[in-house]
Amino acid sequence: MAHLPEIGIRNRDDIARVESEMALDQRLPERSILDVFIGAAARQPERTALTMLMTGAPDEQPRRVSYLELLGLIRRAANLFATLGGPRPGVAYMLPSLVETHATLWGAETAGYAVPINFLLQPAHIAGLLKASGARLLVALGPHPVLDIWQKALALRDEIPGLKLLRVAPPGTPLEEGVIDFHTALMAQPDDRLVFGEPARDDDVAAYFHTGGTTGAPKLVSHTHRSQLVAALGGAILGDMRPTDTLTATLPLFHVGGTIFCGLSAFMAGMGLLVMSPGGLRNPAMVQGFWRLASQYRATLVGGVPTSVGALLDVPLADADISAVRAGFCGAASLPAAVGERFRQITRRGLFEVYGMTEASGLIAIDAVGGSGGIGSVGWALPYTSVVVRRLEAGRGLGPACETGEVGVITVAGPHVSPGYRDPEHDKGVFEGGVLNSGDLGYTDADGRIRIAGRAKDLIIRSGHNIDPLMIENAMASHPAVMLAAAVGMPCAYAGELPVCYVALRPGASATEEELREHAERTIGERPAWPKQIHVVEAIPLTSVGKIYKPQLRCDAALRLVTSLVREQLRLPDAQVQVAEGGRRGMTVSVTLPETARESIPQVEQALAGYLFEARVASR
Repeated sequence: MAHLPEIGIRNRDDIARVESEMALDQRLPERSILDVFIGAAARQPERTALTMLMTGAPDEQPRRVSYLELLGLIRRAANLFATLGGPRPGVAYMLPSLVETHATLWGAETAGYAVPINFLLQPAHIAGLLKASGARLLVALGPHPVLDIWQKALALRDEIPGLKLLRVAPPGTPLEEGVIDFHTALMAQPDDRLVFGEPARDDDVAAYFHTGGTTGAPKLVSHTHRSQLVAALGGAILGDMRPTDTLTATLPLFHVGGTIFCGLSAFMAGMGLLVMSPGGLRNPAMVQGFWRLASQYRATLVGGVPTSVGALLDVPLADADISAVRAGFCGAASLPAAVGERFRQITRRGLFEVYGMTEASGLIAIDAVGGSGGIGSVGWALPYTSVVVRRLEAGRGLGPACETGEVGVITVAGPHVSPGYRDPEHDKGVFEGGVLNSGDLGYTDADGRIRIAGRAKDLIIRSGHNIDPLMIENAMASHPAVMLAAAVGMPCAYAGELPVCYVALRPGASATEEELREHAERTIGERPAWPKQIHVVEAIPLTSVGKIYKPQLRCDAALRLVTSLVREQLRLPDAQVQVAEGGRRGMTVSVTLPETARESIPQVEQALAGYLFEARVASR
């Protein structure tokens, strides 16, 4: 079993001590994902691994699964998949957060490889991912009064020859022809051994996670057993996870954050997961009842994506006893400093940021939970890995390491870095000589902490949801009146970013913003990617080689937002706003008020505090 430090990591000296005390292979003897569950079941078989809440009602009797029971479910699932799919089968799944999802994910990685699918995607997008992954088994949630997962699954079976469909549905649900009932088939398999020989391990592919856009050629990131195990070890160490902990599991299991930090890391530490309904914090009842449930189930680690944490802080603690809570965590998108400060004020606990990428098996750096915390920082690189901030050369290539405080591109190296995409054509510019170019801009401070300063890539991150701007641009370009479209992220105090689209029309053509909005909603299959605003402009800014120059558009989007906020909402019509690319947070917004409005400076500063840009307010 993994040897986790007895004392929590507080600083980078502690990380160096962990690395020097024991070599990685000694500290992490596990060779396969299954080894994690074998070790946990051997240490504490009756410890509750999963507490499954469905409604969150005060009198709910949750489903509790011990580590011994979870190991049995994983073995049963692995046996089932090997029996149906043959050697090293690819198993895709479209499932909300359930006990069966854990059995499916870890069972698939044991028998072959998992292909987690975001079930909110449209069938055509999912079909492309399934075809690219080579998966021939699909586990899906059966008929549901709200979710349309089953309808999508049936459509996929019709489109992909040879795809076998396994249905997760409540007992007693009528059987369907040609569909395998997951529960029945699962219980027919032995839970004390594998029937197909040795489990997958080491450099075997454990999973393919999709990333980036949902149109065009699917990008599937390879995870190996080794890469996931090393990432999970780092999460358990820097997350200061202990066997006595209970973690609120709110991230979906098609997301690397839910899979690794809120999954495998926790299991490696032998702690318990409180699964807060199949929908997590997308379920309004979970948001409203969060603090009561944290109190009722004695949660010790709580958190989620920044949007969710912000929503939780709007819910009064009332009489909830959160004395068991020792830390909060936040990840999947940049954390506004105001949210971290408010969390500390309300809970009297620190909110620690987790930074990761699918291409690094989910984790890169963590603000160490055992330390004092550094708001605005994502902490230090995982043990046994390396993060170097490097200069960008004139040709956009990577140069030498940056000095302390100098903004550059974050690069990552170590055994947790993915070996690459399933299609090697996608590797160029991302995986170079064993080094991952994150595409994120950042710098290190005097304590060696990593701080994020923006993104070199154009991905829009809305509440932790990755949106490829090309998906929006292709959809808008299909309108007969549109000559060119460019999508960027507009700052949002709640979601971090919202997609907006700039459109240049063809000569002589006309289209209203409402017409373009209707077209966007008809043709963009992913609802979170629908542009919040569409701006019809005379021309889209281009570089000297004809590429769209998006920094100018991002600045323009911020300028429009802040100008409206200050002049209209705050009723300061004479305020002047300027926006510039760069600075410590990737963008700097300067607001200048007339001398007669000098007393309004604190009001403007407070209004801008929740955004991810650097704000400067002064009077003239």
